[in-house]
Amino acid sequence: MKIEPPKSNRSHGSGEFREADFARLGEGVVLEPGVLVFHPENIELGDNVYVGHNTMLKAWHKSRMSIGAHTWIGQGCFFHSAGGIEIGSAVGIGPMVKILTSQHNGDSLDVPVLFSEVEFAPVKLGDGCDIGVGAILLPGITVGEGAIVGAGAVVTRDVPAHEVWAGNPARLLKKR
Repeated sequence: MKIEPPKSNRSHGSGEFREADFARLGEGVVLEPGVLVFHPENIELGDNVYVGHNTMLKAWHKSRMSIGAHTWIGQGCFFHSAGGIEIGSAVGIGPMVKILTSQHNGDSLDVPVLFSEVEFAPVKLGDGCDIGVGAILLPGITVGEGAIVGAGAVVTRDVPAHEVWAGNPARLLKKR
C-alpha cells in the first residue's frame, strides 16, 4: 500500500462568523450559541430559520448550502455541503442529523481510502419534509416534499414525496 501525506496542512478555520459574511441571511434567523459556520459566503438562510446549539454548517468553497424559510434545525447537527445542500421551506430536522455530500471512492488498493479520490453528490430536501433525530443522509439522495425520515435512519437512496421511511438502511414503511 502506497501512503502519501496530505498536500496541505492548512486549518479549515475556527467556524466563527459574522452575519455580514453570509451569501444571504433572512429576517428572523436564529443561530444558537455554539453554532459553527464554515464558508458562510456560500450559505443562504431564508427567513425565520432556526439553527440549534452546537450545529456545524460546513459549506465548501465550490458549492452552495441553501436552507429555505421557516426551517427548523435541531441541536448538534452536522451538514457537510462539499457537493451542495438544498433544503426547502418548512423542513423539520431533528437533533444530531448528519447530511453528507461527499465520500472517498476507495477503488484503489494501492492508496489508503483517506487519500483516494473524493466524489461529490448533492442532497436535496423537499418542502415540508421531516428528518428524525440522528438520521444520516448519504451523498446524492433526495427526500421528497412532505416525506418523513424516521429517527436513526440511514438514507442510502431517494425517499419519494409523502412517504415514511425508517431503518438502516432506510426503507418504505408507509405512504402518507
